[in-house]
Amino acid sequence: MIQYTHMAETVLQTRDLTKEFTRLRGLSSPRRFYDKTRFTAVDKVNLSVERGEIFGLLGPNGAGKTTLTKMLCTLILPTSGSATICGHDLVRNGDRVKSTIALISSEERSFYWRLSGRRNLEFFAALYGLSRKQARERIPEVLETVGMTEAADRRFQEYSTGMKQRMALARGLLADPEIFFMDEPTKGLDPLASRDLHQFIRDRLIAAGKTVIIATHQLAEAEELCDRVGIMYRGRMQAVGGVRELAGDESLAGFFHTLVSSTGERQ
Repeated sequence: MIQYTHMAETVLQTRDLTKEFTRLRGLSSPRRFYDKTRFTAVDKVNLSVERGEIFGLLGPNGAGKTTLTKMLCTLILPTSGSATICGHDLVRNGDRVKSTIALISSEERSFYWRLSGRRNLEFFAALYGLSRKQARERIPEVLETVGMTEAADRRFQEYSTGMKQRMALARGLLADPEIFFMDEPTKGLDPLASRDLHQFIRDRLIAAGKTVIIATHQLAEAEELCDRVGIMYRGRMQAVGGVRELAGDESLAGFFHTLVSSTGERQ
């Protein structure tokens, strides 16, 4: 694996993190319905992310980005290997890990569409363990931060895609996490809304000392926004570093395609 590093405070560290899945062969081979096969979605990933950086997790569909993100967000357990987030072990201290992270996905289905944005935030504040007094203080703050104060009392189903993304950010901000995981955050957004989201990440999250990890296959977005990137292919982390460190005078897209092509030939 190609990797470039420099010294800083590490908030996320993985060591040989691996996830295997078992699947039945019945759909493709009815006569051998109960036969099982194992495949490795994430294969011995070693990664470190520093406080205050925007880290891009890149790769084509099926590369392992989403599976790695789900493991780091405690949604699925690793098969082997280890990880620490803000000093907490991913498996042994899962509850403490959850208190330090927020996951924001483009496929947002957790909001109640018939409730207003404000009522949704009140519900999530209760889930996060905030008292009513804390929620009354915190919700107006996060609504103002994401620019949704005036639309807060409209039903969630009336929001545009960009407004829904901002409400997802507001929900993530409620518990004041250290690390934001964003899965395809600009999917479905128009160029203006994407620009506003990028500016929010830089001016509000990074300026406040937060760390942002973005899983995307939009290479131009990663080249413009990220401090460093990690490129995954076939479950493995193939390269990690700053865009210019990795690509040199070449575009990130050119480096990416060259790396994936050469890796595919070797494997």
